[in-house]
Amino acid sequence: MAQQMTVPAVRARKASDGAEPLVMLTAYDAPGARMVDQAGVDLILVGDSVAMVVLGYDDTLQVTVADIAHHTAAVARTRPNALIVADLPWMSYHVSVEETVRNAATLIRAGAQSVKLEGGRRRLPMIEALIAAEIPVMGHIGLTPQSMHAMGGFKVQGRNAQAALELVDDAKALAHAGCFAIVLEGVPDRVAARVTGTVDVPTIGIGAGPDCDGQVLVLHDVLGFEHRVMPKFVRRYADLHTEGVSALRHFADDVRSGAFPTADESYHMADAEADALGLYGAA
Repeated sequence: MAQQMTVPAVRARKASDGAEPLVMLTAYDAPGARMVDQAGVDLILVGDSVAMVVLGYDDTLQVTVADIAHHTAAVARTRPNALIVADLPWMSYHVSVEETVRNAATLIRAGAQSVKLEGGRRRLPMIEALIAAEIPVMGHIGLTPQSMHAMGGFKVQGRNAQAALELVDDAKALAHAGCFAIVLEGVPDRVAARVTGTVDVPTIGIGAGPDCDGQVLVLHDVLGFEHRVMPKFVRRYADLHTEGVSALRHFADDVRSGAFPTADESYHMADAEADALGLYGAA
C-alpha cells in the first residue's frame, strides 16, 4: 500500500541527492483525484487552471478562494496518498498578510495540505506569515499566469542574463523563507537548471526543461480533454475528447434508433403483479 506523501518527504526530493523526480498533476474533482492518485503521482495540485479547463474562463483571474476551496474539498474527500497543494488565487494574497493567512486557512480547512502562490521576493512577507502559521508553502516563479497583464501575456521569462539572475535570486529568497518546493514555469531549460542547482528545495518544472527535480502538467492537457492550442511543453498521452465525443454520439444514435435501452437494461414487474394492473404483453 502506498504511503501518504508529506511536506517533509517532498522537501527532501532533490535529484542532486539521487532522489526520484517528483510527479505532480492537477485535479479538480473526486474522479480526477482518484485517477491521478491511482497513477501514483506524488502531488495533486488543485490549480487555478480550473478557470480555463473546467469553468470556461479565458484566464485564471476570475477564480476565487471559494472556487478553489470547493474543488479542494472534492479532491480531499477521496483521501489520496498524494500531497494536496491548493493554489491561492489572484488577489487572495496581494492585499495584506492577515488576508493571506486567512485565505490560506480556508483552503487548509477545505482539505489542502499546503498552498501555492506566485511571485518572487515581493511575496516574502506573505510567505513568512504563512510559514509562521504552520501552513506549508510552495513557491511559483517564472511565467506566473496571474501576472499575465503585467508581463504582457503568457511569455517565457528569464531569457536574458539579468532576468535569469533575478529568477535565481527569487528562488533563493523563497527557499530561505521556507518554501518546501518551487514551481518553475515557462523559463529556458538552462536557467531552470541553474535555479535547481542553486536551491536546496526541489524545483518542479512546467515548460522549464528536463533538469528540474520534478514535473507538473494539467490533467486535462495530459489526457487530451483540451483541444485548444497547447503550449509546446505539453505532451498528450491520450485523446479522451475525441473518444468521448464518439462514445456520446453512439449513445445518441442508439436512443434515436430505439437500440437503447434494451430489455436487459430495463427493470421488470412480476407477471402476476402486471396482470393485476391489467398490464398484459411481453415486458
